[in-house]
Amino acid sequence: MPVVAVGLVGGFAVARYSGRRELGGVVLGAAGAWCTRRWALTKGPAVAGGLLAGYLAAFGGSHPLAKKIGAWPSVAAVTVAAAGATAVATR
Repeated sequence: MPVVAVGLVGGFAVARYSGRRELGGVVLGAAGAWCTRRWALTKGPAVAGGLLAGYLAAFGGSHPLAKKIGAWPSVAAVTVAAAGATAVATR
């Protein structure tokens, strides 16, 4: 669960403050890959696939949400949702 938050929040922060979106993508991708491997080992491929889909949906959904509530509030909202789903699914 903490790595999910690091991927979403850290990826956004790196992209924003470095001015290099691809560096943020590296953080997002590395965290997503690490989490997916961990989920697959502990909960199986079906759960891993579902959680990865949620992680990617959180990333994608943060963009239109940011237009309505602002960038950081959007990242916070999707991070809470993704981390919460991870916590529930990996208990």
